[in-house]
Amino acid sequence: MFLGKVIGSVWSTQKEEGMENLKLLIVQPIDWNEKEGGQTVIAADRIGAGFGEKVIVSSGTPARIIFHNKMVPIDAVIVGIVDSYEVPQEN
Repeated sequence: MFLGKVIGSVWSTQKEEGMENLKLLIVQPIDWNEKEGGQTVIAADRIGAGFGEKVIVSSGTPARIIFHNKMVPIDAVIVGIVDSYEVPQEN
């Protein structure tokens, strides 16, 4: 899993079977200091994340498990919207 920020949306009128009604968002991975880190990903969103929100993204095989044994061609899925987080500062 990784922390990311929603930076855009993807619209597609034609999708593979199993992807109907899935919103697709462009997510920029970020670090704990909210600095960009890594390549952007397109993630399926079933929980209603919006532009500019910080999200938790699961990728790979765990992302497919959410779809209950359906063969869905998903590599990343948003699993949470971050309200806040705290990282202790090193002294």
